[in-house]
Amino acid sequence: MSNQFKPIERDQPFVIPVQEWLAEDHLARFIVTIVEGLDVSTLEASYSGGGSAPYPPKMMLALLFYGYVTGIFTSRKLEQATYDLIPVIYITGNTQPDHNSINTFRKRFLEEMKDLFTQILLRAYALLASVGF
Repeated sequence: MSNQFKPIERDQPFVIPVQEWLAEDHLARFIVTIVEGLDVSTLEASYSGGGSAPYPPKMMLALLFYGYVTGIFTSRKLEQATYDLIPVIYITGNTQPDHNSINTFRKRFLEEMKDLFTQILLRAYALLASVGF
């Protein structure tokens, strides 16, 4: 008796439609929606230009907030999640900020993030309350 197994083609290139792999009500989508509504113009204005292009502040905020909510606190683990976790790949748009970039952003905007995280929580509460949660 011989078994015929399906072939596994690990070297085949393919496109991953990440947004299709997340439910419409997934936490990552919820966080991105809330963060996209924030005014981060003061953060954006603090970049002077020159050097390599920085990661968008809204993406970095969503990445950090998603990490905090799901128990991923260190910049090294967040960096690894940008390669391994579909929700994080969705949040980052399949970019991989390295741990130094994540840590530098966190340190640089620590004071501003306190207020922004409060805004995120208040917006999340208002959004959930509006749908009767």
